[in-house]
Amino acid sequence: MKIKNVLVSQPAPVIAEKSPFHEIVLKHRVNVEFHPFIKLEGVSLKEFRSQRVDILAHTAVIFTSRVTIDNFFRICEEARVTIPETMKYFCNTEAIALYLQKYIVYRKRKIFFAEGTFSSLVELIAKHKDEKFLLTLSEPHKPEMPLAMEKMKLQFGKVILARTVSADLDAVDVRKYDLLVFYSPSEIASLTGKFTLGENAPKIATFGHGTARAALTEGLTVHVMAPTPEVPSMTKALDIYIRKINAGEEVPPVTLEERSPDLTFIESSKYAKGRRVRTAARPGAASGEQASSALKKASVKTAGAATKSAGK
Repeated sequence: MKIKNVLVSQPAPVIAEKSPFHEIVLKHRVNVEFHPFIKLEGVSLKEFRSQRVDILAHTAVIFTSRVTIDNFFRICEEARVTIPETMKYFCNTEAIALYLQKYIVYRKRKIFFAEGTFSSLVELIAKHKDEKFLLTLSEPHKPEMPLAMEKMKLQFGKVILARTVSADLDAVDVRKYDLLVFYSPSEIASLTGKFTLGENAPKIATFGHGTARAALTEGLTVHVMAPTPEVPSMTKALDIYIRKINAGEEVPPVTLEERSPDLTFIESSKYAKGRRVRTAARPGAASGEQASSALKKASVKTAGAATKSAGK
């Protein structure tokens, strides 16, 4: 069966031509539609206070999504918490770091970002072991980051700022699609909670080990998975898969290792070598000497000098 219609469980891009999926449309002449299967709702001020988190007791905040940034500053406003200019911000991508401009004067803050992978974010955080971190999370969340920080014996607290709920799927008919693309275990739960998939169910593509594992646990067959060393993005994985299927080739279903790559990284004897982690570029700022780090089974020692920012 050729792939002609694809449904992506994400909000539709503002400018379709700039979406990486637009290349899939042009190259393979397929129809790609978007509809979120989940949505994130910020916690109330009462829920935040029930967690007994003192934001000002921390010297750095870790963000891995724009949603947690929005709800962090909303909670600060509602709770009348004024964030000091000395607060440091750690983000897993440059795009998320730049999103902070919505709330703070970017060039006047100490902002650091990693390369979008779990390992690069862990390495970045390890360079600043003396900070008191506040890890912002949505519920549910993957346990790998808190576990890594515990093993590194860092000072940190956790705060839940948003919760995942199912989106309205009444207008969605999954049977008219040949391929469904999912990015989180919660999206898989929303799919199986709403629809009964039979023998002629659409093929499933998943992003991340946890999403694939959730699909397999629900009895679904995963046909496409990213990222892998060979295909770092979902669109690249789809490009290869659609080309093969539409050419009549047989593509075996995805199989998984028992342990996720992130857990394997945490429990490895040392961090991956040679990875560069940069501080967010801004006028008058420069990154200094990078520290090397080693992760052991029971504890972690981080060595070297922390990144220095100069010329405010």
